[in-house]
Amino acid sequence: MESLTPREITMLFLALGLLLASARLLGEVARRFNQPAVLGEIFAGILWGPTVLGALAPAWNRALFPHSGGGALAMDGLMTLAITLFLMVAGLEVDLSTIWRQGKTALSVGIAGIVGPFSVGFLGAWFLPGWMGREAHADPFIFALFMATALSISALPVIAKTLMDLNLYRSDLGMLVVAAAVFNDLVGWIIFAIILSMIGTPDRAMSIGQTIGLTLGFTALMLTAARWLIHRVLPWIQAHLSWPGGVLGFALSLTLVCAAFTEWIGIHAIFGAFLAGVALGDSAHLRERTRATIEQFVSFIFAPLFFASIGLKVDFVRQFDLVLVITVIIIATLGKVLGCGLAGRLSGLARREAWALGFGMNARGAMEIILGLLALKYGVIGERLFVALVVMALVTSVMGGPLMQRVLRLKQPRRFTRYLGSRGFINNLNARSRPETISELAQVCARITGLDAADINDGVLVREQLMATGIGHGLAVPHARMRGLEEPVIAVGLSRAGIDFDAPDGAPAHVVFMILTPVHDDGAQLEILADIATTFKDEEVREKSRNVSGLTEFLALVRSGRVG
Repeated sequence: MESLTPREITMLFLALGLLLASARLLGEVARRFNQPAVLGEIFAGILWGPTVLGALAPAWNRALFPHSGGGALAMDGLMTLAITLFLMVAGLEVDLSTIWRQGKTALSVGIAGIVGPFSVGFLGAWFLPGWMGREAHADPFIFALFMATALSISALPVIAKTLMDLNLYRSDLGMLVVAAAVFNDLVGWIIFAIILSMIGTPDRAMSIGQTIGLTLGFTALMLTAARWLIHRVLPWIQAHLSWPGGVLGFALSLTLVCAAFTEWIGIHAIFGAFLAGVALGDSAHLRERTRATIEQFVSFIFAPLFFASIGLKVDFVRQFDLVLVITVIIIATLGKVLGCGLAGRLSGLARREAWALGFGMNARGAMEIILGLLALKYGVIGERLFVALVVMALVTSVMGGPLMQRVLRLKQPRRFTRYLGSRGFINNLNARSRPETISELAQVCARITGLDAADINDGVLVREQLMATGIGHGLAVPHARMRGLEEPVIAVGLSRAGIDFDAPDGAPAHVVFMILTPVHDDGAQLEILADIATTFKDEEVREKSRNVSGLTEFLALVRSGRVG
């Protein structure tokens, strides 16, 4: 039996370690700049792939990421598993009931969100194949069908995250966008599954007709009988098997079996995994804690590896075609925004809400990239168009939130952590009284802002004399509005002994926030105070915040609710 050589094993593990570490790191950097993590993860692959490492040190690039041999096969198998599990997680996000709750409006928007870009993409690819990047060897009809599908699909996880960031997820508009995106995902993946069945592969075991029939039958089965059966089985698993191993094992086993079936009938394994996720995630018996465990297991390990591997596929500099990229972005955006926006207007939505709906549905994200990668693998598209599709997916994902915010005239909620830096954190206050504490924190704010410490101290003391700023539960928030500031500034001091800030509950303050906001910004102070109150409403967070060792640990606590 053939096996990997010791050298191949060494290089495989080294490559995976470097790829995962860089993908996670750059993914977190992207998040810090309010961008999708996938942007940083793909960039990590670009650094290790032919674009950067391949140009600077081609020998190292070939050694770490060979194109043939046992190591290449092992890497390809692992990435296939990664994309399969990721599609299962994407399926978990699909809530079929949202379609029925939103009724005809969701259905009409969902249909328009497919028909509009599908028609534009098909006609453009059919009549202007050169502009759309069709390769000479590609079948014109299959290529046109692929472009139509690629431009009509939406990225449900990106859309959901955008709505949550804008505090719209539970609103009527948010639920309408989600319902339409669910419909888009289901129909889009079914169409793409049929396209894959039309691509001639040497090991095909069935005819196209058989594949299409089994695909539609399997879809119907997973969304009805299998969904019902999973709903009945989950309580027994959770009652008799250990947590989270029992449900996690069941979810992964179901996913792999469904993936194997769709691969066998001539459709890629990811379609079966997606349907498994939909059927599993639709059950009310799947607890949120279990769902989060599954998503974290996949999203923090397998997903970064897969998206980083995209950068290993092609040279993003050499294959970058500016005209093609702009063409794909314009056609994709116009088709989706106009289709969904007009459907929203015809369904009775206000003008701003209708266009916000269109911009929200325009996000392509990971789903677009996965479609493009499969099309590249099967020879439907070339590397130039693949790069254009990746860029389009990232651009539409990044632009969705800001455009919705602008159209709806929303203000982005401000987190206090945005204005807290290393210079503004005191791990152990020297002060023992309220005036001493304000003076000590005023000195810190003066060093950050360049304002006079005495002016800051006086401004905060005047506010403190009007009304004490101890809010209870060991927190105090002395604050003032200052001239000369362009944006808020926050300093935090921790006191082990506690300081009397005349709180309603009489408890001394152990965590003291000094908040300085610009005179002209009326809402900043209230937003930051509300965010602090929300963050520290959990007793465990309040208790642990007193004993952190530094700013990094403090931020880890307030962002995730735990230390370490």
